[in-house]
Amino acid sequence: MNSDLSARVLSALDQVRPYIEMDGGNVSLVDVNATTGIVRVSLKGACQGCPSAQATLKGGIERAVKSKAPEVKAVILA
Repeated sequence: MNSDLSARVLSALDQVRPYIEMDGGNVSLVDVNATTGIVRVSLKGACQGCPSAQATLKGGIERAVKSKAPEVKAVILA
């Protein structure tokens, strides 16, 4: 993992985590691939299997990550 990129991704996840926790879930970083620009995350708690998980992933998590790390191409579930 690229440490600067990973640090920015973690910062973005910390930014959205309180909103996810309000719904009984959590998000954790699994992997950052600086070569492909793909970030893999895991959703925990109420977010696992939730019908809104993809909306949370794309509309909240991915948007926050890309704002802090524009070189990220996509955020996907691990």
